[in-house]
Amino acid sequence: MIALFFFTLVVFASGLHAEPQDSGSRIKVYANRGDNITLPCRLEGQSSLFGNRIKWAKVENDSSETNVLISMGPHKKTYGSFQDRVYLLEVEDNDGTLVITDLDLNDYGTYRCEIINGMNENIVEVDLELQGVVFPYSPRLGRYNLNFQDAESACLEQDAVVASFEQLYEEWRNGMDWCNAGWLNDGTVQYPITKPREPCGGVRTSAGLRNYGQRDKSNSRYDVFCFTASLKGRFYYLIQPEKLNFDEAVDMCKRDGAEIAKVGHIYAAWKLQGYDRCDAGWLADGSVRYPISRPRKNCSPTEAAVRFVGFPDKKQKLYGVYCFRPQL
Repeated sequence: MIALFFFTLVVFASGLHAEPQDSGSRIKVYANRGDNITLPCRLEGQSSLFGNRIKWAKVENDSSETNVLISMGPHKKTYGSFQDRVYLLEVEDNDGTLVITDLDLNDYGTYRCEIINGMNENIVEVDLELQGVVFPYSPRLGRYNLNFQDAESACLEQDAVVASFEQLYEEWRNGMDWCNAGWLNDGTVQYPITKPREPCGGVRTSAGLRNYGQRDKSNSRYDVFCFTASLKGRFYYLIQPEKLNFDEAVDMCKRDGAEIAKVGHIYAAWKLQGYDRCDAGWLADGSVRYPISRPRKNCSPTEAAVRFVGFPDKKQKLYGVYCFRPQL
């Protein structure tokens, strides 16, 4: 499926190019994980005999660029994780529109297109935003135990990536309130507050993102805010007669043709699918949680949330299990 994208004008991506853009224009594209999407870019004016030079690059947090695709006439080269996943749409001579297939979490970010033909040039920046959810994470060791590299690994293990400032800001605008500081992907440490209170920056401060600024990525230790997107598979609570310890939980999911679910899976199912279940279950990191989208007595009565029971002794036979069956 070719995703829809939106900018000053609304354009359908399937088989169509974007309307003319002024040099230096900026576009937003919204998509889901697994989508095939188009990033529009084109050159106005007549082509010369020399053909177009087109360069697509991803702009990193430090403003450096990672090459995605370079095209000079019939010669094209793709790079890194984009190999075999990107191509030019080329519906006409001056079309530099890029197609990215099977969107991944790491594809989120800003892309720059430079298209040149003789003295004619256009530069377009495209912000690719994935529909998803931000969630706070700390490991079994407890809060404030992750340096930046540990934070990246922790999110990756939970089917997620370290969230960006923009993603956390959007989550805060939607009501996220969390008093533990966590890493973001630009190396800053921040946390979102919607209800100012004494332990979280003080009662006289305004609501917003509390920002500790850049921190030493090797020696500073905090929690992390992770970002995950729509599921490529089925998340479910495994119905079976007995409570399980952790090893039994892992085994039961395997027997059901699945794997024990990760923290990113439960958040994606809760936020993006409205999954609701008032049964505490094991997850892959050894934590026990349950998702509530309809608050009610004895099941998160005050708010919709993924409830965290803790990291119990893995030998305890007190809980069920959440499983995830990847889409083949």
